[in-house]
Amino acid sequence: MFVPRPRTQGAPVIAITGATEDPVSGRAARPGGSDHIAPNPPNTRAIGNRAERRAVWHYRLRGFRILATNVWIAGYELDVVARRGGLVVFCEVKAKSSADLGDPLEMVGREKVRRLRIAAEAWLASNSQVSSCEARFDVATERAGKLTVVADAF
Repeated sequence: MFVPRPRTQGAPVIAITGATEDPVSGRAARPGGSDHIAPNPPNTRAIGNRAERRAVWHYRLRGFRILATNVWIAGYELDVVARRGGLVVFCEVKAKSSADLGDPLEMVGREKVRRLRIAAEAWLASNSQVSSCEARFDVATERAGKLTVVADAF
């Protein structure tokens, strides 16, 4: 419960009175009451989704039409599939929440490249309208809030 003290000079001073213990947990109450809950840090899924949305906007701003996002085919996932003219881009998106966790570009190794190629071939085979287009593989990475796209990464 907040009790305003008599006003002197400047802003009012507020004193906190009431229980010193949280009735539910029995632990000491936080200053300002136990109603305040600190927000959870973003999880890896939220970080990845944000990076994928930013990658989609990257391609849209450059005149690409987004054909698919997060599509599963041949047992593997394609993050972003975009087209501009006769070019189809398969973009793998990687993000890290902290620089301490390593470089997201290093997460695209030989096995990941193999899986992406298999998925892209299957996607092109199932979408005959773009099967004659040139294919390119990009990697989009988000580090410390900055999106970097490596065109023709492999």
